[in-house]
Amino acid sequence: MRRLRVLIPVALLAASISLLALEARGADTGGAPGRSPESAGRRLFVQGCSSCHGFEGEGVKGSGPSLIGVGEQAADFYLRTGRMPLDRPGEEPIRTPSPYKPAQIRALVSYVGSFGGPPIPEVHPEDGDLAEGQKLFTEHCAGCHQIVGRGGILPGAVVPDLGGANALDVAEAVRVGPYVMPSFDQLDQSEVDDLARYVEYTHDPEDRGGWGIGHIGPIPEGMVAWLLAGVALLFTIRLIGERTPR
Repeated sequence: MRRLRVLIPVALLAASISLLALEARGADTGGAPGRSPESAGRRLFVQGCSSCHGFEGEGVKGSGPSLIGVGEQAADFYLRTGRMPLDRPGEEPIRTPSPYKPAQIRALVSYVGSFGGPPIPEVHPEDGDLAEGQKLFTEHCAGCHQIVGRGGILPGAVVPDLGGANALDVAEAVRVGPYVMPSFDQLDQSEVDDLARYVEYTHDPEDRGGWGIGHIGPIPEGMVAWLLAGVALLFTIRLIGERTPR
């Protein structure tokens, strides 16, 4: 009897610990204990996405596009970079910290992927060619993002700085074409690897010409250089010149 009195509290304690562990696991995936990732993704989708994209991903006119066929590729890009969900439909998706935990993002991406479409792409910047990447970036990207990826402003859009973009961001963006950016489906896998390597290089480029001035580009850097040179020249003239007597 005494032994039974000892075992009962121990069993209850073990059951409580197991229940807490299951609850914690459910919280990490955004679902209840024992739910599959797909059901967890469905619950998160209904809560955070359905008002704009519809309960079955069919889209809502005037609020959000259909997600049928966009695949895990687009869902991962927008969710992982915090561009979704939006506070107001129609505003530009800006990179921000995601409100979702990594496990919740995986569940949502898997659920959106169940609507059909391409998977998350593979990218290998270590296999890319830096010179070819710069050539491709100059041809397709520099007009908006600036040659060293510092971004800018266009009519109706803010072009993001690529300083925080990793290789997967690049691979997904060239396929998805977020917001006003066009997609570049004509690029093959090796070219995407080249681009990804160059974008990674722009995070800390070499300043062979001297002072990089924040890597804002050759034209504004040249203007700053001329301005500084002009001030230095005037100062030198002032030091060595002589005043004309009245």
